[in-house]
Amino acid sequence: MFFLKELYDDAKNISKKDPACRNVLEAIILYPGFHILVFHKLAHFLYKHRLLFLARLVSQIGRFFTGIEIHPGAKIGKRLFIDHGMGIVIGETTTIGNDCTIYHNSTLGGTGKDKNKRHPDIGNNVMVGAGAKILGPIKIGNNVKIGANSVVTKDVPNNVTVIKCNNIIQNKKCQSK
Repeated sequence: MFFLKELYDDAKNISKKDPACRNVLEAIILYPGFHILVFHKLAHFLYKHRLLFLARLVSQIGRFFTGIEIHPGAKIGKRLFIDHGMGIVIGETTTIGNDCTIYHNSTLGGTGKDKNKRHPDIGNNVMVGAGAKILGPIKIGNNVKIGANSVVTKDVPNNVTVIKCNNIIQNKKCQSK
């Protein structure tokens, strides 16, 4: 029953963060970002219990219905908000902290050069902009914003915004309000 509470919290988070979402029921019924979290929780449970074929089958069914691919081995924190979702890929050894937001066409993937730990670790309260690619076994700190279409292959400290500007990646300190 604990996972039902988590899923309800995920749906509440969607309705809170998305101004187009009018209520929690709408998030549960209409949002593919919520649906993939249901598939992932089941797939991850199967993966942890070494039912690897069934875990991959569930994740692929989720991908078919949502356009979002999350490997069953990925570890996802609480209240992940996947907005629009289509084209998102999250690799097997990825970890995602709490209260993160990921926009469409983003990849949390590998470079093909690493063994064992191949995917990024994402901190808490991280925003990954549309089309961003975060690649390799790197660490993204807490309260980081990754700008749209940025390609990140190196660690990013806490409280930084990473943007792509004229094909140059820049790190900027987040300004507090």
